[in-house]
Amino acid sequence: MKTFLISLMASAVLVLGGVALPVTQAEAATSAKTTKTIKTIKATKTLKGKQVRKAKPVARSMRMAAVVVAAAPTFGQLYGLHAVDDPLDLKSSVALVLDQETNEVLFAKNSAAVLPIASITKLMTALVVVEAKQSMDEKLTISDEDKDNEKGTGSRLAFGTTLSRGELLHLALMSSENRAAHALGRNYPGGVNAFVMAMNAKAHSLGMTDTHYVEPTGLSSRNQSSAKDLAALVRVAHEVPLLREFSTSKEYSVTVGRRQMAFHSTNGLVRNSTWDIGLQKTGFINEAGRCLVMQAKMAGRKLIMVFLDSTGKYSRIGDAERVRAWINSQPTAVALAPKIGG
Repeated sequence: MKTFLISLMASAVLVLGGVALPVTQAEAATSAKTTKTIKTIKATKTLKGKQVRKAKPVARSMRMAAVVVAAAPTFGQLYGLHAVDDPLDLKSSVALVLDQETNEVLFAKNSAAVLPIASITKLMTALVVVEAKQSMDEKLTISDEDKDNEKGTGSRLAFGTTLSRGELLHLALMSSENRAAHALGRNYPGGVNAFVMAMNAKAHSLGMTDTHYVEPTGLSSRNQSSAKDLAALVRVAHEVPLLREFSTSKEYSVTVGRRQMAFHSTNGLVRNSTWDIGLQKTGFINEAGRCLVMQAKMAGRKLIMVFLDSTGKYSRIGDAERVRAWINSQPTAVALAPKIGG
């Protein structure tokens, strides 16, 4: 049964699996302002026996610093998902761990919640590109059409940069390069609109009923999915050797003009020799929090792990480590793990 998330601004509650969860006022507010009054500072000094009052203007930077705007909460925070406790004390409000071969769910926390997925989107982007069987050697040029008009982010790939489709795909998966991902969609037969239609069609064919895409990068918060849907995507993407190779690269260099540009993985775990990762993708926008999906081997099993809406820059990595430690500590009893909130 599909779980519906209903955010009610008036009553600030979450309906999750039929259970109403309260949302604090701090989480429900999209922004908060604290205004501090700064008065002109007057100093008195002595000059030849006379008292002289001198007004010192307050610097503009001080006045600007006086207004503090709280960071907007993630969708998961607005929905109250972080109020759901779990025995591993994960910082991600949504988590799912399952056995890739048996489909046995080992751990689930709000796994049916539908949230923005940020650059996890690029995993579907890559799958559609590969299945289109377009030449990986064809040269594509980054244009101003690939500019981020959603969040206003920059890119190391300047307009006019020409790389092969394979190179752009590599950078999109490994370094989460937004212009690379958009250029891949733009150069699909029919352009970006046709590409997005293909993304949604593929999601539908995989039974990803909670999933919807509006663009190929993940910059839009309207690209949304659930942990159970993303686990299905990871399973299929892992069957494609090129996606396994590109997503788990530690670093990759491309030639731009007369110089070499080195790019690095957004997931530090691929550089950790104690991890055996077969496929991975990270994601982050403010509305989604920190996200991570992986296929990895541990305790003699091939596992798929999904973490969404994690708080803190390194918390998604910490959650993956917590899950691994838990599984390695009790490999035979791990299937008895409680299923929290879905």
